[in-house]
Amino acid sequence: MVYLLSAGVIEEVGNVNMMLLFGIILFLGTFGSRIVQKLHIPQVVGCGIVGVIIGGNCFNVISHETVELVKPFTMLALGFIGFMIGGELKADVFRKYSKHFFIILISQGVGSFLIVSIALSVILTIITDQLLISIAVSLVFGAIASATAPAATTDILWEYKTKGPLTTAILAVVALDNALALLLYKFAASGAQAIIGSGKDSVLATVGIMFGEIALAIFVGLAAGAALYFLLKFIRSDEKILGFSIALLLILVGTSIVCGIDPILPSITFGITIVNIAGRQGKNIFELIKKFSLPIYTAFFVLAGAHIEFNAMTLPIAVVTAGYMLFRVIGKMVGSSAGARYTNAPTVVRKYLGICLLPQAGVAIGLAIVSDQLFAESNPVLSKMIFIVVMTETFIMELLGPVMVKIGVKKAGEIGLNVTEEDLIKTHLVGDVMDDEPSVIPTGMTFGEIIEFVSTTDSFYYPVLDRNGKLTGCLTLDSLRNVLQSQEMSEWLIALDVAEPVIATITPDIPLKQAFEHAIKMDIEHLPVVSSDRENKLLGL
Repeated sequence: MVYLLSAGVIEEVGNVNMMLLFGIILFLGTFGSRIVQKLHIPQVVGCGIVGVIIGGNCFNVISHETVELVKPFTMLALGFIGFMIGGELKADVFRKYSKHFFIILISQGVGSFLIVSIALSVILTIITDQLLISIAVSLVFGAIASATAPAATTDILWEYKTKGPLTTAILAVVALDNALALLLYKFAASGAQAIIGSGKDSVLATVGIMFGEIALAIFVGLAAGAALYFLLKFIRSDEKILGFSIALLLILVGTSIVCGIDPILPSITFGITIVNIAGRQGKNIFELIKKFSLPIYTAFFVLAGAHIEFNAMTLPIAVVTAGYMLFRVIGKMVGSSAGARYTNAPTVVRKYLGICLLPQAGVAIGLAIVSDQLFAESNPVLSKMIFIVVMTETFIMELLGPVMVKIGVKKAGEIGLNVTEEDLIKTHLVGDVMDDEPSVIPTGMTFGEIIEFVSTTDSFYYPVLDRNGKLTGCLTLDSLRNVLQSQEMSEWLIALDVAEPVIATITPDIPLKQAFEHAIKMDIEHLPVVSSDRENKLLGL
């Protein structure tokens, strides 16, 4: 099978084979993420490893030509990622942390840009003995180094359900970091073109184009958000809401491609708009998209791993790659720490934000491709080097970066703080949460004793047990109130006389979600937990 796939059968047959390709990607990606998750390693790492194995470096199931063929899907994945990031950026969060966010954002981005540019200028000059071209290429490397992969970073935060000042800072920085990277790249590319003498536009024109693209991206995102908000006034069913949301996201990404702008910024703007104007319906939209988008994320990370070309690696490229990676890490850590200290951000932000901003993916790869074309005529060797260096570093950081994010949020003590009631219901059994010491009443207890016993407890529901501990009925406050209305008979009654039949019971090994569904269906508020339907021995409530 591997031989047939690597021989190019997938690409020759057409649409059916493309379906087969994505089926293989999703199956192996899900399998790989499951394996590494068992080892307490972030699941995106498993997807990246699968991509390398089935990519051009090993079995060639996904050739480099195929990766280019599915580039529109990569753009769509970036759109989903941007939308989900935007959903985390509520207005109250910006009001509370805006000063911290923007100063830290600029500090870590510019810090990475300057440190990588200076360091690689020296390294490349030594290797190539060409000062000007080395400076030009290093400027581009520095701009690309400022970008952070929002998908790999935020996926870890969602996977480990983190919450706290560090999580908030990470989300805010990665949401806007790619916009900053694009700005820096525009300036760097203009400077590089001026140095090598290939600039076609003036500096002023380049700046105008750059800000025009950003303004267009924000406008398109706002327009999509306004359109969805208008549609929400007329639709209520989850299916239609999901359909319209995905349709507008597709239109948004498609429009971005037509306009020649990166889809992340408009998608983030789309998400920010919805989360801040749509209220409860907006929260529901993000829940629906999150459930729908998991296969998209899986395929995206597998394809990212398949991008890598290890066979093109030479010693000089390896040296530049090591330098790029090392000084980018230093730049992120020093820059984010300096910004956090300047703004008096919480200690956990100062200490751990830098190591949480290391992954690179879509934007860095896209800028590397553009840079490849930028230097193709003046210096093809360095042109190819940019792409290989960024792709290799991207792959390594896609493996190590998520692990560092996990370490950072774990050190900050923020893992598991964003667990919701729904999460707990999905992952627990009845036995995990039942009250194993409920207030019980023996069948022979007199009514007077029952009233005295009830007055000393806070319960609303009382299982009635025989001498063997088996459930025979139940008493509620409503049933006791009805008996009290017949005072002339109440003094002769015992618990067995006034107990109501138990409508339903459940065993401790039943999933908690199923227990809740059963209770809702039966319209009851309490479920006695018994050892088995046959023994009916009470274990809890």
